[in-house]
Amino acid sequence: MSINLQPISNVIGALLVLLGSIMFFCIPFSWANGSGDATALLFAGSWTMIAGIVSWQYRFKSSATVNKREGYLIVALAWLSMILFGGLPYYFSGTVSSITDAVFESVSGFTTTGASIMQDIEALPHGILMWRSLTQWIGGMGIIVLTVALFPLLGIGGIELFIAEAPGPTSDKIHPRIKEVAKRLWLIYVSLTALLFVILWLEGLGAFDAFNHALTTMATGGFSTKNDSMAHYGPLVQYTIVVFMFIAGINYTVIYYFLKGRWRNAWSSDEFKMYLILVLSLTLICSIWIWHSVGLPAEQAFRDSLFQIVSLITTTGFVSADYTSWTMGLTMLFFILLFVGACAGSTSGGIKLIRHLVFLKNSLLEFKRLLHPRALIRIKINKEIVPPKVLTHILVFLLIYLFLFISGSLLVTLTGVDFLTSIGAVATSLGNVGPGIGEVGPVNNFAEMPEVSKWILSFLMLLGRLELFTILIIFSPYFWRTN
Repeated sequence: MSINLQPISNVIGALLVLLGSIMFFCIPFSWANGSGDATALLFAGSWTMIAGIVSWQYRFKSSATVNKREGYLIVALAWLSMILFGGLPYYFSGTVSSITDAVFESVSGFTTTGASIMQDIEALPHGILMWRSLTQWIGGMGIIVLTVALFPLLGIGGIELFIAEAPGPTSDKIHPRIKEVAKRLWLIYVSLTALLFVILWLEGLGAFDAFNHALTTMATGGFSTKNDSMAHYGPLVQYTIVVFMFIAGINYTVIYYFLKGRWRNAWSSDEFKMYLILVLSLTLICSIWIWHSVGLPAEQAFRDSLFQIVSLITTTGFVSADYTSWTMGLTMLFFILLFVGACAGSTSGGIKLIRHLVFLKNSLLEFKRLLHPRALIRIKINKEIVPPKVLTHILVFLLIYLFLFISGSLLVTLTGVDFLTSIGAVATSLGNVGPGIGEVGPVNNFAEMPEVSKWILSFLMLLGRLELFTILIIFSPYFWRTN
């Protein structure tokens, strides 16, 4: 079966028109502050919308459908298009010095990684700051899921796109109709963002800062309007951000169950229980460790531990303290957290806890299988048997993830970056976290990385955001065979 290019072009065109209109949304913030970047946003939005209209010029029959191959192509090409056009505001405004830096900042935004090359955040124009935050908010739930509600207008179905956008191993469905799923996801997402904005505003943040941090917190993105990130604010704001980061790391199906009062359904999630226990236990261990070794006051030790653990597990990447300055043991602990991730079906990146849980259970059951070779011993998650196909998918994912980390670290090292910085940069990029270790730690950024390294890391950020298979499958020979 040949690939139908018309719906691909049409959907990407619609996305670019939407993206251009969002750039226009940032212009009033530039006018209000007199920051002088309105013209750059106008040009960037205009070029993006023109490209979108050109791509959308061919109509197709309302009965057209998107098969798996076209779904994967739409997701990959849509993200690539958003990244390239999303870098135009940075380049036109002069806030970056090269196309490489513009693309890197754009990739980091849309993939909600939060790795930045900006040296002085507080000196950036307000329109650009708003654009940075919006790219993370858009990427948080996935631009493809957002447009599922538009597909009836385009005349195509959206289920294949949703599968390609969120290929993680989760079987929970809020509703069998994908259009209703997308609407409910975004209703929860928008409502939580609005709630956080109001709370931060009431806690004393200016409306602009409160809005930006609400956007990037619920997206688990980590872009801040302050150079020292959340360390700029006091305990009340930090505790508030921790709560909403934790919520953003929960599977949105579980959040939906909580909101509907279906507590038994929510608490039956093995992944959510693992998430809660992991955060609490690591916070307790880290708090005692910091209080004893570093000598911080008990409350600050607890707050800094809780904040950084939740920030790294949820891949938000906000920083309240320099965790690499505490002890080498804690630095290693936080490096390991770059490979964890929160719940599948959330806005967080990383490997996801469900994969770790399945892998751990399968590994433990393997000992039992050795003792009882004739017994049929199956893995259960949420009291349901995990199909062998899903288990294979998870094991292959973990193997590919490990291979990408090793090969990526090697490539970055070959560009002249030291070993510690290389593994930190690759781990945080592939996991969409933001801060790493070495020269890309919580008090540094990626500005000094070689250009070649920035392109490598940009590719890894995209792979991590789309959970590897969505991009890598396009490079396989099987994808392009017509029979």
